[in-house]
Amino acid sequence: MRRDTSQRTEPKATYRVKNWAQYNTGLIARGDITMWIDKSLLTPAPAANVSRRGRPIVYPDAVIQSLLSLKQVFDLPLRALQGFAQSLRRIAFPDLPVPNYTTLSRRAQSLQVVLPALRPSEPLHLAVDSTGLKLYGEGEWKVRTHGWSKRRTWRKVHLAMDTKTGQICAALMTHQEMGDSEAMADLLEQIPCETPIDIVGGDGSYDTKACHAQIATRNATPSIPPREGAMPWPQATPGATWRNAAIDKIAESGRREWKKASGYHKRSLVENLMYRLKTLTSHFLWARTIGSQATEVAIRAGVLNRMASLARPQSARLT
Repeated sequence: MRRDTSQRTEPKATYRVKNWAQYNTGLIARGDITMWIDKSLLTPAPAANVSRRGRPIVYPDAVIQSLLSLKQVFDLPLRALQGFAQSLRRIAFPDLPVPNYTTLSRRAQSLQVVLPALRPSEPLHLAVDSTGLKLYGEGEWKVRTHGWSKRRTWRKVHLAMDTKTGQICAALMTHQEMGDSEAMADLLEQIPCETPIDIVGGDGSYDTKACHAQIATRNATPSIPPREGAMPWPQATPGATWRNAAIDKIAESGRREWKKASGYHKRSLVENLMYRLKTLTSHFLWARTIGSQATEVAIRAGVLNRMASLARPQSARLT
C-alpha cells in the first residue's frame, strides 16, 4: 500500500519553536559577510617556501580550507574564488596569501579537512545515516519519466551527527556501491578515542555483527532496530545482549512501541541534516576527482557546523 493512501492511526503532531527570537537572529547571521581572519593565516611564508623559479609557494592547509569554505558558502567557481580572495586582500587584509585557482584545485585533492565541531563534555549521542549527491547525469524528472542511463553517476555521503548539539562529528564520502554498515568503522575512527560515546543510532541497515562489534569497541550502546524476522545472536557476540532484548521487546509490544520507549526517533534529526545538506550546499558535487570530492563533502559538513553553532531551533510538541 502506498504511504499517501494509508490511514494514519493518530493525528499528525504539531510543534512550536520555543526559541524563535534567537533562531531568527541566527538565520539572519548566516548571511553576514563579516570575516574574522586569524593572525596565523597572515604570517609570511618561511624563507624556505618563498617562491622562486620552478617552485610554487607552499600555503598552509588552513588557508586552503578557509578559501574552499568560502567557495561553498558563496557558490563560487575556483577562478571566481581567487578573484574574491584578491578583493579581500585589497580591501582589508593586505597580507592575506591568495593561491592561484590551479593551486586550490591541486591541494583540494589531498587536503586533510578539520571539522569545526563542538566537543561537549558529556558523552555523544550519535545518529548515523547516508544520502546521495549527484555527480553528473540526468535530473530526477528525467529519471522518473524516461529512466536513467549509464552516465548517471552519484556519490554516497555518510554522516555521524551528535543529536545534542546538532554538530557533524564525522563525514565520509564513498562510491554508491558501498553499504551503510561498511562505513561505520571509518566514521567512528574519525572521532577521537578520548571523546566518550554514549549511544550510536541508525536504521536497520546497520543491524550487522560488524557494526555492533565496532560500537562495542567504543563502549557505546547501539540504538539500531533489528531487521524483520531477526533471530537472536549467541551471547558471546558483541552487542547480542542489547539486540536480543530488543527482539523480545518488539515481539511483546510491537516495533512502534519499542521505538518510542528506546528513543530511536532521535535518528530523525540526522535525516533532517541530510535535507539541510542538500538545501544549503546543493544536491550535486562540483569536483570531478575522488580526492577533491571527499574534500568538498568535508568542507560542506564544516559549513553546516558553523551554521548550526549560530542558532538551532528548539521545538516543543503541542499536540
